[in-house]
Amino acid sequence: MDQLTGLHPDAVKTLQQWHQMLEHSDLGGLPDIISGNIVFRSPAVFRPFAGKPAFLTIIDSAIRIFEDFRYLRQFATPDGKSAVLEFEAHIAGTHLKGIDMIRFDDSGLFEEFEVMIRPANGLAELARRMGELAGPGLAKIRSSGS
Repeated sequence: MDQLTGLHPDAVKTLQQWHQMLEHSDLGGLPDIISGNIVFRSPAVFRPFAGKPAFLTIIDSAIRIFEDFRYLRQFATPDGKSAVLEFEAHIAGTHLKGIDMIRFDDSGLFEEFEVMIRPANGLAELARRMGELAGPGLAKIRSSGS
């Protein structure tokens, strides 16, 4: 995969851990690489999700829904605090392409994670399945103010 020239060394370490977790389908270390102020921006809903509980629920659900997920390329911003990771996956027989836009805090932890996906029918299926799998947990998190 492409090198992330210019990305802050702590952010590079975080991304290496992220890739390892996804490769082994083991998110046990995920809480250690995300900021307490993490914000997740979904491709399917406008309102962002804030906090570790919501982020963990979303990512855990996504890795169970996506089939054949893999990153293709990654890029860093000149300030060394953000990266864009291009991915592909399948869902319900539809080939998806997308990007994860990640901003890191000063310690190199995920601080903002925004996802964009195409095509629209694949995104619609993803949104439907995420609603089923993650929806109840996210509704509980939002209602509790966590």
